[in-house]
Order: sequence, then C-alpha cells, then structure tokens
Amino acid sequence: MIPKGFRAAAVEAQMRYKNRPDLGLIVADEFQAGAGVFTQNISQAAPVIWSKSRISQGRAILVNAGQANAQTGRGATDRCQQSASAVAHRLGLPIDDILLASTGVIGQPLNIDALLGGIPSLVKNLSLDGFGDFARAIMTTDTVPKTAETVVPFETGPQPTIWGAAKGSGMIAPNMATMLGFVLTDAAVDKKLMKVMLGQVTDATFNRITVDGDTSTNDSLFMMASGATRPQVIEGGHDAETFRKALHKVLESLARQIILDGEGATHTVEIKVRGARTQNEALLAARTVANSPLVKTAFFGEDANWGRILAALGRSGANFEPYKVDIDIDELAWIRHGLVYCRDLDATLAMRKKEYTISINLNNGHGNDRMLTCDFSYDYVKINGSYRS
Repeated sequence: MIPKGFRAAAVEAQMRYKNRPDLGLIVADEFQAGAGVFTQNISQAAPVIWSKSRISQGRAILVNAGQANAQTGRGATDRCQQSASAVAHRLGLPIDDILLASTGVIGQPLNIDALLGGIPSLVKNLSLDGFGDFARAIMTTDTVPKTAETVVPFETGPQPTIWGAAKGSGMIAPNMATMLGFVLTDAAVDKKLMKVMLGQVTDATFNRITVDGDTSTNDSLFMMASGATRPQVIEGGHDAETFRKALHKVLESLARQIILDGEGATHTVEIKVRGARTQNEALLAARTVANSPLVKTAFFGEDANWGRILAALGRSGANFEPYKVDIDIDELAWIRHGLVYCRDLDATLAMRKKEYTISINLNNGHGNDRMLTCDFSYDYVKINGSYRS
C-alpha cells in the first residue's frame, strides 16, 4: 500500500542503460515535513550537496541511474541546477523544492540532454501506480528492485502507511544510509523529531550492513511525510515510539534486501558480537569481521577457517583475551575458549546454508552489536572488474 499524498513515475531516458527505466520521480502532492541523511564520505557528489541544503522543504525527488554526477568539475553543479529547474517548471514548484539523487559511475558527466529529454514524459506519467517502475529505475547492478511497507499500528485513529524503496548491491558500507533510499509516509511528524528519528533508525539498520567496505560518494536517504491519512502531528510519547518501530521495520527490510542482493553474493551472514567492554568495541569487532576479505572469501568457499575470524577480531581495536572467545554458527558450538570445539565437517555443513549467523562472545563485558554482510564470490570481481564497460 502506497501512502496517500504521493505520485511517482519512471521513464527510459537512455542516460546509460537501454530498454529499461533509468530516470524516476516522486512528488508529494501533500507535504508536511521532510528529512534526510547523507554520505559522510568527504568526496560528495553534486546531487548530495544540492539536496542536503534543501531536504527539509523538498517535495519532489528526481533520481537517475547510470551516472553518479560525482567528481565531474564545476559542471556538475550546473547540471543539478538544470535538472531541478526543468522539473520545477513542469510541476509549478520553486526550484528549491526539488531534491536530486544520482547513482552510477563516478567521474562521468551527467548525460544532461537525455535527462532533460525525459522530464516531460516523466511528469506526464506521474500516477499512484508508478512506484513499482520507480523502484526499478533506480537500479544499477541490482538484480531485483527493493521495496518494503508497513502499517503504523496506532491504537486509536487512522493507521498511516510507511513505504520505502532502496537500491544498492555494491559499494555498500554505509556511514549514514545506503546507496539510495526513499521513505514515504502519510502520517504527520514533527520536523525535528523526524530528523532525529530517521538518523537513529538509519544507524541501527543501514549503518549495520556491508557488502564490500566501500562508502559511496552518493549515499542518500530521503524521507517525506504528507500527513494525508493522519494529519495530527506526532511530537513524542507513545505514538512516536510506535511510529519509530514501524520505520525501523521498513528500513531493516530494505537493508537486508540489499545484502541478499549483494554483488555476486551466495551467502548472507549476520555477525553478532556480545561480551565486549563497550558497545563501540562490539561494533568495531563486528564490522571488522564483516568487512574482512579473507573472512568473506571463506564464507563463499564454505570453509570453516575460524582463524580468519580470530585474526579479524584481533585487529579490530576491541580489547579481549583471545583464549576466552566463544563462537557459534547458528546453534552449533564452534569455538570455545579460543580453540576449535566441534568437528570441522559440522562447521562446514553449517556454512553451506544460504543464510546463517556467526555469534561471537568476547567474554569481556556487556557491550553488544551486530553487522549484516555477505560473501565475496568470483562474480563480485567480474562485476566490478568491468563495471564501466
């Protein structure tokens, strides 16, 4: 169910891809509040810089796939201006109401002629049924579109919807959000509360996934509220907590879909760490294991090479005693007191599942955290070795 107050569309602008939509637009016909989080990469694409300064008022989002409009000189800002101006003119909105997002190859100038040529049809095709096409238009190396939705279960009054779409399957190690994400709701939320809430939920979901350890220049997560179904502004209390849980559900689903669709991935693995001195040390440990190329290739080879995990933990920055570490694969007791505990065959069989959890207990405190990752396969190298061709 799409939240009320929004329309979307997508077209084949042929900016880089052929025979598939690659230009998308979401418009809020009713607008109450907006918020966003953006990449912490110092090298930020022009559309990121454009949208960061307009996120609280932006009520339309133009997205292109194929070219990132990043690191292309002063012309990148000019192309943002042209893009936003063309959409604003067609919609009858101020230019500062238009947000921009791009994804694709870094360093290639935006195909502005193709983009501008697609805008008339894009605006003309805006509809309540355009969100499926929009989710496909934002894909690059993704193999499937990624969407999620839920109803906010308020105890009284209308129950609004939260809907989200995301793209990303490579260059995923978010330090804010994901490659690109879009969240819509027909609830009304206090602007300051929405900003804080989106940041908190982002940190617990998108900032806990990694495909390859690379944070993009274009990471952007947009959220718009229309208030069309529930116009009473959520300012705090029980309603705010109910909304936050629903938002977490949507973002967690999108984050998981990204890892399931990781470039060339054959296994999805959750890394859980507990017993660290602090939560920060637990996160350091989990992130280091999740990002380790040696660990990730072992996941691909279904090789129970536990020494690689111990080595990653040891360089993570977390403080612990190696001979106190316990590790499980799902329910299988794998490592006890820093030494192998089960048969190698049992551990190998446990790693043959498409999805499983590695649970690590450092036995050094009460800190805990998690990361969701995937394996490194031959196909990951093939995809990224020829990405521009």
